[in-house]
Amino acid sequence: MSSRTRALLDQVVADLDRVLSDDALAGLSDAERVEVLQAAGAAFRRVEAVVVETIATGDAVEFPHSTGCRTQSELLQRTLLTDLRGATRVGKVVDLVRRRVNLVSGDRMPARWPALREAMLDGAIGVAGMLAATESIEKVSYRISAADRLDADECLARAARGVRPDPQAGPGAEVQGPAPTLDELKLLAETLVSLLDPDGDEPGDEPARRRGITLGRVRDGLRSIKGYLTPEVAAQLELILDAVNNPKGDGPPMPGVAFTPTDSGAADDDDPYNSDPRAVIDDRTASQKRHDAFAVALAIAARHRDMPTLGGASPTLVVTVDAKDLENGTGRASVSGAWGQLPASVASHVGCSGTIQRVLLDEGRIIGITTTDRVFSVHQRRAIIARDRECLIPGCHVSASWCEIHHVTEHARGGPTHTDNGVPLCWWHHRSLGTSGWEIRMSDGIPQVRGPAWWDPAQRWRTPRLSLPEASALAPAG
Repeated sequence: MSSRTRALLDQVVADLDRVLSDDALAGLSDAERVEVLQAAGAAFRRVEAVVVETIATGDAVEFPHSTGCRTQSELLQRTLLTDLRGATRVGKVVDLVRRRVNLVSGDRMPARWPALREAMLDGAIGVAGMLAATESIEKVSYRISAADRLDADECLARAARGVRPDPQAGPGAEVQGPAPTLDELKLLAETLVSLLDPDGDEPGDEPARRRGITLGRVRDGLRSIKGYLTPEVAAQLELILDAVNNPKGDGPPMPGVAFTPTDSGAADDDDPYNSDPRAVIDDRTASQKRHDAFAVALAIAARHRDMPTLGGASPTLVVTVDAKDLENGTGRASVSGAWGQLPASVASHVGCSGTIQRVLLDEGRIIGITTTDRVFSVHQRRAIIARDRECLIPGCHVSASWCEIHHVTEHARGGPTHTDNGVPLCWWHHRSLGTSGWEIRMSDGIPQVRGPAWWDPAQRWRTPRLSLPEASALAPAG
């Protein structure tokens, strides 16, 4: 039986190969292309039905294990050559149509959605259609009866086949029409939910029930984050992001860090670069600023004394990179918890305010470990914060207490972890320092900044007023 099934599927593949050969599709008229798309859609939905039924009729645990896979998802990813999202979607449909075995009689029991399962086997609906038809009802299934769910199942299955009420022919009459789009099917399901569960959740139930955060895989160098926050958690997050991006209250008067040309040694009130009225320093979008503020909040939380530990240590971001790549600023790095590669500059950025542990390998065997402390102590951070007060880049008003401490002379090039070699930079300006055109140097323990040519054609070194001795003397103690 299995060989016959495989032979039938092999014949389908062979037929499709013939369709794709000799550029036969290139010579089609528009009307013929529509016919091909319709036929391909019918074939595609039946192939999905074959996949779903093959998984659904096997043992949920033993079948994947017998193939050497840990989970059903892994089995689907390997056999279908799909990604995690695709395997998850198929797995959800499998749960909807699986016919479990009665332990007493040995007979298969009906599927959870029997009518939609039949529609899927007939090619009227595919995986995406099954999810569109059932997801909104599944969310309230604990508040509706099984009979109501089965009635909705029948209604949705008829709709998926294009069967619709015919008001002109009288009550209960139906007419065959075109199949609905997935959005139309989803809208029908949501309408059924409003009829079957008119009261909805009790106040406060839905936020608590739907709350959650999901981190996606690496795609195009980024990881997605999505989910739902309860209103009070979202409000707290917004306050944190606003505090980082738009600090208010006690602190330096606006515009914050201002600069004095080093050749005069005195403040120049007419210097247009003190406040940068052109507002072209920060070209980040609002969403990018929120991301960077979130990064700041995570860094502060990770080093806070009340943060729980992992394996006896604070939550520590581990970035792995070849020592030569780190020194040259080239190559790729990898970060713990993220799948994919990152630029070596990310490793340099993380290592600037952290600890570098060098692991010496010989043909895969660890033969040596050395650790270099690059972390500014609590007392050093306090002193640097008292001196500089804000991110050193002009126009950026992120409080120094929220900044990372940057080694002006890189630690790898002999720069000490000392207050005379540390300045506060916000997460974004620290990360982009190597490419932004901003330069920082120390002069007798006082930081100086030189901006890119588009910002200051004169290319003068300028000293932040808040970093000058008289300004630092006014900084609050403690």
